[in-house]
Amino acid sequence: MNIYAEIKKLIAEEATTLTYLAECISKQKNKHYTVQNLSNKIKKGTVNFNELSVILKELGYIIKFEQKK
Repeated sequence: MNIYAEIKKLIAEEATTLTYLAECISKQKNKHYTVQNLSNKIKKGTVNFNELSVILKELGYIIKFEQKK
């Protein structure tokens, strides 16, 4: 799974921007995130769970763990 492609697809579908998401994460974590910083983290696959959770929340999604049957 390519997390960068998936997040970019969701961003386009929800008609938002990486700039907006960087601002949301900055507010939630009280830490400055630039668009470039966030983009690099997503491309490298180094986005942590909390960051991904904020991104998905802002895009209208949740993370759900489901046991494999």
